[in-house]
Amino acid sequence: MNMKYLTLEVHDQEISGNEEDGHSYDISFTKDDDVDGILTRLADALRPQHFDALVLANASESVFSDTVVKINGEKVDIGIGLTNKLLIPVVSQAAVADKGLEEATRQQTNQDEWHLSYYGIYHDKKEYGQESLLTVGNGFFGLRGSFVEANESKNFYPGTYIAGVYNQLTTPIHGRDVVNEDLVNMPNGQFMTFKVGDGEPFALDDSMIDDVYKSLNFKTGALKLQMIVSLPDGKKVKVETIKYADMKNWHHYAVSYTLTPLNFSGEMTLISRLDGSTVNANVARYSDFKNRHYDITKTEESGTENYMFGETKTSHVKFAFGTNLGVVNNETIDIGDELRNYTHDDIMEQTIVFSAEQNQSYQFTKDVVMFTSLETKGDLEEDLFNALNNDSFASAEKNSRLAWQRIWEKADLKVTGDVVAQKLLRMDIFHAFVTATETANKNLDASVGARGLHGEAYRGHIFWDDLFIMPFYTQNYPNLTRKLLQYRFKRLDAAKKYAKENGYDGAMYPWQSAMYGDEQSQFVHLNPLTNTWDPDNSRLQRHVSLAVAYNIWYYYHQTLDIDFMKQYGMPILLEVAKMWASMAKYNAKEGSYDIDGVMGPDEFHEGYPGAKKAGLNNNAYTNVMVVWLFQTVERFIQILPKDENAKLYQDADFNHDNIDEMRKIQRDLTIEVSDDGIIAQFQGYFKLKPLDLDAYKKKYGDISRIDRILKAQNESPDEYQVAKQADTLQAIYELPLDHFEAVFKAQGIKLPADYLVKNVRYYLARTTHGSTLSRIVYAELALLDNQRDLSWDLFSEALSSDYYDIQGGTTAEGIHLGVMGATIMVTERDYAGVDDRGAEISIDPHMPKQWGSIEFIRLFRGVEYHFLVTKNKIEVTANQDVSVRIQGEQTSLTANKTETVTYD
Repeated sequence: MNMKYLTLEVHDQEISGNEEDGHSYDISFTKDDDVDGILTRLADALRPQHFDALVLANASESVFSDTVVKINGEKVDIGIGLTNKLLIPVVSQAAVADKGLEEATRQQTNQDEWHLSYYGIYHDKKEYGQESLLTVGNGFFGLRGSFVEANESKNFYPGTYIAGVYNQLTTPIHGRDVVNEDLVNMPNGQFMTFKVGDGEPFALDDSMIDDVYKSLNFKTGALKLQMIVSLPDGKKVKVETIKYADMKNWHHYAVSYTLTPLNFSGEMTLISRLDGSTVNANVARYSDFKNRHYDITKTEESGTENYMFGETKTSHVKFAFGTNLGVVNNETIDIGDELRNYTHDDIMEQTIVFSAEQNQSYQFTKDVVMFTSLETKGDLEEDLFNALNNDSFASAEKNSRLAWQRIWEKADLKVTGDVVAQKLLRMDIFHAFVTATETANKNLDASVGARGLHGEAYRGHIFWDDLFIMPFYTQNYPNLTRKLLQYRFKRLDAAKKYAKENGYDGAMYPWQSAMYGDEQSQFVHLNPLTNTWDPDNSRLQRHVSLAVAYNIWYYYHQTLDIDFMKQYGMPILLEVAKMWASMAKYNAKEGSYDIDGVMGPDEFHEGYPGAKKAGLNNNAYTNVMVVWLFQTVERFIQILPKDENAKLYQDADFNHDNIDEMRKIQRDLTIEVSDDGIIAQFQGYFKLKPLDLDAYKKKYGDISRIDRILKAQNESPDEYQVAKQADTLQAIYELPLDHFEAVFKAQGIKLPADYLVKNVRYYLARTTHGSTLSRIVYAELALLDNQRDLSWDLFSEALSSDYYDIQGGTTAEGIHLGVMGATIMVTERDYAGVDDRGAEISIDPHMPKQWGSIEFIRLFRGVEYHFLVTKNKIEVTANQDVSVRIQGEQTSLTANKTETVTYD
């Protein structure tokens, strides 16, 4: 293989690059220049040359990474930085000398594609954000990727969250009692640190950390944290931490903690804690609210084991935590003699004093198990004791490696030509399974929150974001989706109560759901500038019920699981349909039906300009999906046997009069369409003022949250044709085009042949992408107008949105699970072109020019498909005889035989 590479040398004020042919590149800089800016300039100079790899000639400044250099006195992993910018691997000269260029490049590429790595200590939200992305978990719990030495502070937040464990607290604020229900930050069992001699216990401090590296291995589930620590007296200690979330025994996680004295021998002390004093403090804007959500009721100790029992304050979820310390292969440390236990203020501490020899490593392990009364029907104490006796670091490591191996065999999404996209797609898949797994969630009454099990934003609530992640679960682990959807079924009575409270029939799911399924959105929020309570209208986003319906339809469409529909799916669909039918009011003057007082996905518009009543009339997305829902319910009624329908009708108080009403509404529900085929976002939208977004961009730069800019000028986005995210066209992201067009056909609305292109251009020009979900939806929509470069720009921004935390610190408060699911969907459905929303799979690729191939496995109606799509070739293999449609042509597949088709 003839590889094109460049050798880099980093000097005090210059970076030079030299090709084999003698061509050179030089970037000079001053001490005042920003490191990222320097690397950006270098990348801009090198990018047109299309190198296969960069070779770093400098000796590394780190023992943990061979591509660390000093730039302006700051240690920087130039490998991570330049790979992110140039999408190619960076290898050291030493690695090339040892393995050869080709093998060194291959190994580094594999490392880059399977690891999320960070070099250095960061601060505030940047460190918080890395902790979110380094979270490990198994669907039952999420353990933020903090240093085990960390306590909660402005720079570190070692949160632990258990799926479904919420608690409500009431806080008096400015004359009003505010009730919030939060996903509880549980006791911290991962804490470990050390001290040398009679010194102070090591606490994370920049001045004492010489070298630090963090790396999450997606392939195995291992999080490794490494440091070189220089204590005030000059003693140096190498510290290595490895964490595993047990993917089989899902109440368990394990920590390995290895200490190596580098320049001394002497007494050292291991310090381990089980901290029951934690509060919810991950989100600064919640700081005025009460945040201590549980009480510790009992603590016990037995040898190397500590036990802690507690209960949440108002939801009364009982829990039990246990830890067990161990030493690996070191006969010089006798835990029985040296272990000491202390308990104070809900914190249990254990210490082990040992004699350490210079350059000898001392590995300790800590097993942490946790049980709650939500998923454990037996005795919490008995289960806790049994788990501590049976689980170990070795078992957690084995279970994690085997489980992730099976996950990647089934759910991996491989792209070539772009190591960063590959890494980030795998990061998204990894966190999807941190948030929910088939193994754990089959035992839980929980769904997936918008921020996963990774932080406390949105208080851990479940929104409509599951619309963007559920399809991924369905395509790979349909039994997982089946269980997650039961969360909604079990809260159907709460949804019926909520509908009744608002004057509607049937069931209406809340915009924000938590433990009980009641509405957790606030009615008002305190404006900190004026100290007045302003209305919070977000609960008017009633389309969350349509998202629930869509997930049910998609699950059935993929699996043909008729038993699920009879037991869970249809009871929900019938009740939700009844709600929408009762919400649609007949307008005798116009001879049509209206749905008033709602908000669409575009959260900029809460009502009409100057109107006292909140909400909008006839939001297009809502009404399109309502008509689709009615049509879908009728299709299911035709599928189910009559006796089953009779029972479902009786249970839901549903009859043929309801069907007749649905038919009238879907025929006459108002959807405003202009003469040239533009679908109005809501009734009266075309009367709003246009907004010169280009002028605002010139003045403010980032206008993604133009609503805030307008409000600062005493204006309102309600007055303008501007959108935060996809709204009118959101339904096209969700529905097959024939389903979308059937809505208008049912109403006798004839859309022009070019309506897609017209609408995409119209709304793209009015959308600021204030939500990362907007970018990914429009990445798909832009392809409808053949705007491939725009599609790629939007997609790549969405794909890297959490990695670069582009929304100014929100990743610190948890991942954006919906966006992660949607990036996988767009890669497979749009770029690879594999669309499974029809009766059979259709394939029509739109391969990004940056990529060489896309490869993945997909389940569809009991058949396993393997797809490999390149720039000019489609390879499809199925494990059964079946047919697919490739660029409109029907193609028959023979079981286990690869069909290859070339395309332009």
